[in-house]
Amino acid sequence: MEDSHYDEFGNYIGPELDSSSSEDEQEEEEQETVRAQQQQQQQQRQRQQHGSASPSDAEDDNADEESPDKAQNLMAMMRRVDIAQQSPQTQQSQIVLHEDKTYYPSAEQVFGADVEVLVQEEDAQALDEPIVAPIKTRKFTVGDADDLPSTTYAKEFLVDLLGHPQFVRNLAVVGHLHHGKTALVDLLVAATHEWSEWDAATPVGTPVAKMARPNQRAFGFTDALQLERQRGVSLKTTAMSLVAQDSREKSWALNLADTPGHADFFDEVEAGLRLADGVILAVDAVEGVMSGTRRAIASALRENLRITLVITKVDRLILELRLPPTDAYHKLRLTIEEVNQAVNAHHTAHPRLSPERGNVCFASPAYGFCFTLDAFARQYARRWHNEIDPRDLAKRLWGDVYYSTERRMFVRIRAYPRAARSFVHFVLEPLYKMFALVAGEDAPRLRPALESLGVRLPARDYELNARMLLRRALGQFFGPPAGLVDMCVQQLPAPVDNAAATAARLSADAKGALAQAIAACDASGPLVVAVAKQVAAADGQSFYVLGRVLSGSVAAGMGVRVLGESFADADADADDEDAVPATVTGVWLACARYRVSVSGLAAGAWVMLGGVDASIAKTATIVGAGEGAVRAAVRSLQLPTAVVRVAVEPAVPSELPRLLHGLRGISKTYPASQTRVEESGEHVVLGTGELYLDSILHDLRRVFAEIEIRVADPVVSFRECVSETSSVRVFADSPNRKNRITLIAEPLEPAVVGDIEQGAVDPQWSSRQTAQYFEATHGWDILAARSIWAFGPGHLGTNMLSDDTLPADTDKARLRSVRDAVRQGFQWAAREGPLCDEPMRATRFRILDATLADSVVHRGAGQIVPAARRVCYAGFLTAEPRLMEPVNSVEIQAPADCVAAVYTVLARRRGHVTQDAPRAGSLMYNISALIPTIDASGFETDLRVYTQGRAFVQHYFDRWQPVPGNPLDKDVVLTPLEPATGVGLARDFMLKTRRRKGLGDDVSVEKFIDDPALRDIIRSFE
Repeated sequence: MEDSHYDEFGNYIGPELDSSSSEDEQEEEEQETVRAQQQQQQQQRQRQQHGSASPSDAEDDNADEESPDKAQNLMAMMRRVDIAQQSPQTQQSQIVLHEDKTYYPSAEQVFGADVEVLVQEEDAQALDEPIVAPIKTRKFTVGDADDLPSTTYAKEFLVDLLGHPQFVRNLAVVGHLHHGKTALVDLLVAATHEWSEWDAATPVGTPVAKMARPNQRAFGFTDALQLERQRGVSLKTTAMSLVAQDSREKSWALNLADTPGHADFFDEVEAGLRLADGVILAVDAVEGVMSGTRRAIASALRENLRITLVITKVDRLILELRLPPTDAYHKLRLTIEEVNQAVNAHHTAHPRLSPERGNVCFASPAYGFCFTLDAFARQYARRWHNEIDPRDLAKRLWGDVYYSTERRMFVRIRAYPRAARSFVHFVLEPLYKMFALVAGEDAPRLRPALESLGVRLPARDYELNARMLLRRALGQFFGPPAGLVDMCVQQLPAPVDNAAATAARLSADAKGALAQAIAACDASGPLVVAVAKQVAAADGQSFYVLGRVLSGSVAAGMGVRVLGESFADADADADDEDAVPATVTGVWLACARYRVSVSGLAAGAWVMLGGVDASIAKTATIVGAGEGAVRAAVRSLQLPTAVVRVAVEPAVPSELPRLLHGLRGISKTYPASQTRVEESGEHVVLGTGELYLDSILHDLRRVFAEIEIRVADPVVSFRECVSETSSVRVFADSPNRKNRITLIAEPLEPAVVGDIEQGAVDPQWSSRQTAQYFEATHGWDILAARSIWAFGPGHLGTNMLSDDTLPADTDKARLRSVRDAVRQGFQWAAREGPLCDEPMRATRFRILDATLADSVVHRGAGQIVPAARRVCYAGFLTAEPRLMEPVNSVEIQAPADCVAAVYTVLARRRGHVTQDAPRAGSLMYNISALIPTIDASGFETDLRVYTQGRAFVQHYFDRWQPVPGNPLDKDVVLTPLEPATGVGLARDFMLKTRRRKGLGDDVSVEKFIDDPALRDIIRSFE
């Protein structure tokens, strides 16, 4: 072992290795290159010194310092050039430095020079997020809005026709669920549009048949949302403008609002009625009048709109029920009588609906025909070469009128027992024969029979199935729906004729500037646009407003002012916080799946505006921004109460801003929805029912927020009321102990509460008008009626604050000076009750005494508002408080053998049946019932399970009902994990609601009373 192999510390380092010859040669070459380069630079400097002045010493030093760097760079460059010039064999054996090696091709070499290269650290993106996000096509509607289809009229003609209000009809198509509203609009669309889907779709008579044999081409033209197609039901009110011809081939502009029929979406029906001057009521010929029909009639008559009736799905009487013609006549007559009874229940002055009056139409949209008695009479007149007057014949085609074949005349007395009525003889029997002929005969025998009736079809149509052939034959026999157009034109008013009635129902002040502008319906008058609803764009990121031009004209680029729902003061300053200036960026004519861009529209037309939605929450009024513009808002919509609520939160907490953005979109597009933030910090969405909330959550996840959310179990809203008058006069002091308010609480009469909810009492009335109404309607004392200070919560709340103080006991002038502060305290208390922070209902607070400080400073709002709130709470808790829960009205259709199962399911959910009767002319039973809303969650699914899917149910909020038991009774024993029953329900609901909101369990009147003597008195009454 040699010592040279170890270092001085004894570590083995091995023998010395001889450097390779190539490395020695390379080092020598580099040294020689450096020396040669230095010599060249030195020679160059010498030449410069001989040819020019000598540089300074500092410059020589800098040059000497830079020379080694330059030499090294030049050496490396020369080495690369030498390597590049060598042959491939030499390059393979050449040693390449690490910085010169290329292990992988660059992105530019692989993908090209236009590729962007990003270098990021590890975990810069989530694992589920792609490095290059795919391009998403955001589109939630059917068709392209800017792709205009071919029509039988020019779009310019439609726009020009809308400029003449006397040739315009604004109509809302309403009715119960699956009663043929959308199909009726499709009938008009198919007659005026080139719609290949309609021509190729197989007609189906009932929704059940459509579900059993789904056909993607059979959806309605106004079902423009993809969600509507997925669910098979209309969810939004859709506007459709078109030109249709009547029986005289005169053109009319029809603005149609196709409204949903589901009970949860009745807010959309209210929005459609706001746009209309008349109503087309669609009623199924088999089902007759249902709950949705009654609600639609009540809303239309409340808006003072004229109603016309269309009996739809007449084919079901023939193909499904297979009734004889005489029985079918009695079924149709019974349906019309039911509609008249429903109308008379709300408005006795409305004209009677009857076919001979021309305001009833019969239709089968699935098979493409629609007729009135006048239209059928014209068919006979053409065949009889106009020997009779069609109008005279039409008057004899309904009722107890018989046709004597022997005498060839109409008689009122039946000639023999089985004599057929004229409607059966001239209308139903030919219709039955047409159905039987097409369904039963083969093509060789069918062609001459149809040609004898004037129906000439191409040879290829005879190869179609019976349903398609029946639609082609009946469609050609009856022709376009001119009878429906005649009924709308003759029975329903034009916008200019109905302008005065529109002004009366939309304006709070009948003599104000707003009412005068609307009543004139003048295109050159001041601009007034009533916004009924907001419509989301196809991508869900922007919104348009759908409204009706009541006065003036609106054009793109026009400056306007948007008045919110709370704007009520016509004399307010120009900088009012609820009057926002805006500029109209676009004007369109809404036509369901597409829209027509126009330069402007005048009074009487429906319009879709862009660029004005930023400040609109639900609805609004758009007025002109110039001098002399109207500064008053139309009345807000009377929407159904949202009683079902769910709490939502983002699955990823950092996506909370996107959730808030989505909730704003939900609030805009769903009129009855409410979004709020509870004191616990949770975001709550309120809706009218299960399907309504399910649609909201779908749009929140997929359309507006595009995030995953967590949803809590649904709960319901409660109300707080009193059952007795306060047992003692209570008072509360202000924080500075210099003001005292004394009052009592008592129940408000149910009739008064009903009038307030229905809008019969206007909060903008003067005290004299209010006093006159209560004196005349409810028999109140004139002084008590004039003492009403406020309604609450809000302007149309069902609670009342009145001043019952006496001038001898209270300084009236000083009390009036703090009236606004007392109102604010009352509104606060009515909005958040003491039991479980829910709104109060049907409670009247009467101020009996008030002791106020002499100095204005000591009786400011900061002192009066808390005192008013505390005294309202104290008076409420001493008046036997009760909790009220929402109750749903239920309507169930089921076969007779399923009635027992319906009773069982209702009994399990605290429901009870109010009416049970068979449906005349069908095999179904109609069952009416009431069920608490809190127990209605999942009721529909449960009922279908128990009845094997043969029961069909619709339920909606109907009333508020006291919950059994006293919520303040501490003797009630509540067992954990067990449902409360009987008198324990009220306390159970109250405690669970308080805990959910983060409130304590203790509710006592002593927290709101400071005087110990008064506490002892109240404690003695307990």
